[in-house]
Amino acid sequence: MKKLSYFLIIPILFCMAACKPSLSVKALTGKWHYAKVAHPNASPPDTMKTMDLAEVAPYIQFSPERKWVIVWGGKFLSHGTYTLNGSNMNMTEVLPDGKTRDFVFYVSELTDTNIIFESMGIDGSKVTAVKAP
Repeated sequence: MKKLSYFLIIPILFCMAACKPSLSVKALTGKWHYAKVAHPNASPPDTMKTMDLAEVAPYIQFSPERKWVIVWGGKFLSHGTYTLNGSNMNMTEVLPDGKTRDFVFYVSELTDTNIIFESMGIDGSKVTAVKAP
């Protein structure tokens, strides 16, 4: 009976491990166009309308040098560097005055073509993005 339970537990553990996104610089590198932006912790929760999102055409771009930039409405919005830690992207944003601000994006999904990442807290946002070809 003990051997049988091991044969059941091992496949379950492999499935659980396979479900987690595999964060790597290589997998992140490229331009990711925002397809959905939600604020699930807001009161009340809200989601940016598809039409409004299409109008500002936001994206985040990751480079192989571990740098990132966000463009919103055709204008540079923010930039900085990042490190990876499990399912987290530890972001360091360079502010206009030269100071920095640190925050974390939790990545709940990452495939060759899609990413879902979110920031935590009451002002947190959840972004679904599609990788540019």
